[in-house]
Amino acid sequence: MSVVHLNSGNFKTEVLESTLPVLVDFFADWCGPCKMVAPIIEQLAEEFTGKIKIAKLNVDQGQDIAAKYNVMSIPTMIFFKGGKNVDQIVGALPKQQLAAAINKHI
Repeated sequence: MSVVHLNSGNFKTEVLESTLPVLVDFFADWCGPCKMVAPIIEQLAEEFTGKIKIAKLNVDQGQDIAAKYNVMSIPTMIFFKGGKNVDQIVGALPKQQLAAAINKHI
């Protein structure tokens, strides 16, 4: 499954109402660490197809959502289960650490 791109219009359906756990990567195009994590997010989306939904939200276009979840620095990755925020990672992590975090939530 490829990465789902979120916005204010589809966040509720794609994240809060998802039957799968969801990892949302809060990023911005101008963020260097976000650019380092982006290919890892893409790889993990493929590797964990059917187990977790991986999505991205550009904080410049989804400021309301970023504010609601208190995203103060990026990249921030938030895990959602049953529509609830269950875990959060702030900062860029290597692929192995992100995969281990995903495995805790699937």
